[in-house]
Amino acid sequence: QVRLVESGGGLVQAGGSLRLSCGASGRISSINTMGWYRQAPGKERELVATISSGGSTYHADSVKGRFTISRDNVKNTLYLQMNSLKPEDTAMYYCAARPRGQTNYDYWGRGTQVTVSS
Repeated sequence: QVRLVESGGGLVQAGGSLRLSCGASGRISSINTMGWYRQAPGKERELVATISSGGSTYHADSVKGRFTISRDNVKNTLYLQMNSLKPEDTAMYYCAARPRGQTNYDYWGRGTQVTVSS
């Protein structure tokens, strides 16, 4: 089992920045890709960014150039640096982890709320 705990959310004005963190514990060695998802009220959950154990990254078009995903494999922590925040970035942000050899994200955190005011 892997436990994920997000932190760093909050209320920020448009144009501001936040850095989300996700601490991982448990069978960390079983994890390959980690990612950030978000879900706004009344909307489907959407993928924000992913990073492999080797450091390859993906960012959704809606956040490209503004958000940066990174991970510290020594501290077992995933990050999401969010700059130039927009009101449409308001959502609950979830950390997720995908085990090696699996296609689905089996492990999820409980989420951290990000609210961007205009």
